[in-house]
Amino acid sequence: MKAFLGLIAAFVAWPIAASAVTCSDETFEGNRYTVCEVNAQQEELRLFLRDSSGKIYGQFDAIEADLPEDKTLSFAINGGMYHPDRRPVGYYVENGVQSQHLYPNAGPGNFGLVPNGVFCIRAGRANVIESKQFQADNTSCIFATQSGPMLVIDGALHPRFLETSTSKFIRNGVGTSTDGARAVFVKSENSVNFHEFARYFRDVLKLDQALFLDGKVSRLHAPKFNRSDPGFWLGPIIGVVE
Repeated sequence: MKAFLGLIAAFVAWPIAASAVTCSDETFEGNRYTVCEVNAQQEELRLFLRDSSGKIYGQFDAIEADLPEDKTLSFAINGGMYHPDRRPVGYYVENGVQSQHLYPNAGPGNFGLVPNGVFCIRAGRANVIESKQFQADNTSCIFATQSGPMLVIDGALHPRFLETSTSKFIRNGVGTSTDGARAVFVKSENSVNFHEFARYFRDVLKLDQALFLDGKVSRLHAPKFNRSDPGFWLGPIIGVVE
């Protein structure tokens, strides 16, 4: 009987261990967050913008429909700011091909609230890198998207964030571990300011590098967790294929 129960336990635990993404609902200081973690050393983490005909995907189901029959989009989230025609605002690389330049200097809006940063996917790792550091190191990425502002830089909050700020919105972002193994995506489920959002990455997730992706357009796709947010048409999309 013990052996039989052990087999059942192993069978039940296997799909959880094998899942490409783990997601959970969390709270911190009265704010609600959905947190999804990807093991970048093991999973096919990538960016999507256009299909083979050049048409911008814009929706999660358009990506799903375009994948081979034996593949599925197990996780996705909007992957950075974009123009009205849904072209990326900042640096963008897909399958090693760069289609937009890096913008590391100050400018209008959240994107230009420097320091901003790049989410860079390389073989077996993913890292958030501050833009000027990224430029100085001449970093090469298989996939990359630039956004801003940085939320956490080398363990410190962005210097412009105010704890008492009344500018609160739904926000999403990504933080990474130093070794590039952990890529943790967070979407707030209520409006938060930048200071609150950044502290979640630093103080709860213990991540030294984190990047804001976008605000009110924030959408999350995690079908194994019965979630696929409807809403705005998107530009770049970060996803996991399995």
